Amino acid sequence: MSFSLRRYPFPRPALGLLPFLIAAWLFPLPAASWASGCTSQDLFALEIPLNLDGVVQVHLPDGSTRELGRVVALPEKTRWPSFTATRWGVPGSVAASAVNALHLLVDVEQGKGRTLSLIPQKTVAPAAGPGASVVLDAEAGTGVFGAWAPPVGNPVRVRRADGEEGPLSGSLIPRMGDTLWMHVRREEVPYLVDLENRPGGRVYAWSRSRGAKLIGRVLRPVRGVGRFEGTLFQDRGRLRANHPGVIDISTSPHGVVGGFQILPMDHGKSSEMQGAWTMTQWLVVAAPDGSSPLVGTPPLFSGGLVPGPGEGEALWDLWSTYGRRPLVLCRIDGGPWEKLPEVSGRQDQALAKLTHLRIYFPVIDEPLVPTPTP
Repeated sequence: MSFSLRRYPFPRPALGLLPFLIAAWLFPLPAASWASGCTSQDLFALEIPLNLDGVVQVHLPDGSTRELGRVVALPEKTRWPSFTATRWGVPGSVAASAVNALHLLVDVEQGKGRTLSLIPQKTVAPAAGPGASVVLDAEAGTGVFGAWAPPVGNPVRVRRADGEEGPLSGSLIPRMGDTLWMHVRREEVPYLVDLENRPGGRVYAWSRSRGAKLIGRVLRPVRGVGRFEGTLFQDRGRLRANHPGVIDISTSPHGVVGGFQILPMDHGKSSEMQGAWTMTQWLVVAAPDGSSPLVGTPPLFSGGLVPGPGEGEALWDLWSTYGRRPLVLCRIDGGPWEKLPEVSGRQDQALAKLTHLRIYFPVIDEPLVPTPTP
């Protein structure tokens, strides 16, 4: 299944609007529909028009909007088969959220994902595939690839120029003149996840409502860093990418390549990732029972992690600007928590003394400050 936006004519003015108006009156759309822009239940809503020079906007609950760039190229097709981990994604949602690309899962066919991507004009994103992307003039690591990035699993909807709308799917693939909408909701995520970097090490998620919960075990610890290309666009100790089968973390400064990845055991078994069992650049985790799947499940591989604001980007307030920026710390030889070592390129033993990892998840609420008693 492929499509060409360039071959589709611009839609004619919609005819016969009366049935649509009657349907809208009898069956009003839910509050979170694209038609309402952004509601109080949303953190924000992204609008991506599929027109050359179309303005990409973020809508906020207070009714304000911000421009995040313009569309400079349209796709000629979708990509199938896409990267392996898309098979564990949810069709009609975000399959990967990264500083160098957003991948949207159209469908899963014959056990393999079909995707449509959004990429910045200057990027390194081989998973997007040639001709299967909406290209924006935004900088990598900013806008929808930074401060306003949606998390993995976030629903994606298509609005036709004639008013039809529904989830992105094989039967509703966007074409020229349509609009993509992504309403990013407030989700309950842990405030941090701790990983013991040793075979059998515990993986704990910490949340205010549930306290500490064991969510995994380390099968293979990370010992080195490698040349993961997208880390070029992210700072040290920050999230480069998240998808149903990976957490990619940068250990190098912006403009330099270097980092490591966290994989669920299921993805580690795939033919694509066989090197994870012999090389040192991957930390492999499994469910606490050793058999339940972790691929595509929250909090590590869906629903929470995003790249967060890049340098100079701001959200709706100061706390959110810094709180929605995931941070990764470590302990060396069991010492105090500190920043990840600054390491670039491929260095197989650069993290050999790393004993613990801590991932701070994005937050938007300022912690409650006790009121002093008189």
